[in-house]
Amino acid sequence: MANGEALTPALSRKLEREEERADQGADSLSRLREREEERADQGADSLSRLRERARVRARALRQGQTDAEAMLWSKLRSRQMLGLKFRRQHPLGNYFADFACIEIGLVVELDGGQHGEQRATSYDEKRSADFGAMGFQVLRFWNNDVLNTTQSVLEKIHQTAEALTPTLSRKRERE
Repeated sequence: MANGEALTPALSRKLEREEERADQGADSLSRLREREEERADQGADSLSRLRERARVRARALRQGQTDAEAMLWSKLRSRQMLGLKFRRQHPLGNYFADFACIEIGLVVELDGGQHGEQRATSYDEKRSADFGAMGFQVLRFWNNDVLNTTQSVLEKIHQTAEALTPTLSRKRERE
């Protein structure tokens, strides 16, 4: 009460209403904070659900691999090429790379006959551009090339990997 005003019933009701509004404002603020926390929790949950879906999808892609993928994987796995770790059906952005070496930023994609169609070609170009935007260099090979000329495909991957590998990290050259 300012200037020594007497507390009248009307002033008393006015003060009560103001206090109620302040309490409601505090309640609504706390409810708003609770809702924001719930949304953040839901965001974390949805992120974990997305990761789980990606993991399940990658596993399914690995189990349903083509003959060309199996052939190339047998040559890239267990750090057989320049001591580099390649991952199979690795999620990158919105895509799954057939083979990816995260250390040097290399993605190896294998394409079957369906990739020769115009629609698939434009999709593959967009996909390669997106990988490039993420900092990866993309090598594409036809399944037939992998199966029929495996050695030349491996040489191309080797040359590219060697060019991307920093000199000081080439383990075998230092030893």
